[in-house]
Amino acid sequence: MKTIVLKPDQLNLPKKIAKKLKGKEIELLETQEGILIKPLKDSIKMARGFLKGSRFSSERYTQLKKEEKGLER
Repeated sequence: MKTIVLKPDQLNLPKKIAKKLKGKEIELLETQEGILIKPLKDSIKMARGFLKGSRFSSERYTQLKKEEKGLER
């Protein structure tokens, strides 16, 4: 099955559907039944919180970057 990525304004969709998809990228999937229009998942939203519960944090990252800069001198 081939996937095509488009923006909803590139298609002539009914207003109700276009309104739901406004500002999102969509993919068109060819299936045996026909064409499936599916919004793409926002990769940033999907990645949000993936480090939760781990020992790595933004504070730890900042600390490591400062230490790294100190070693460069």
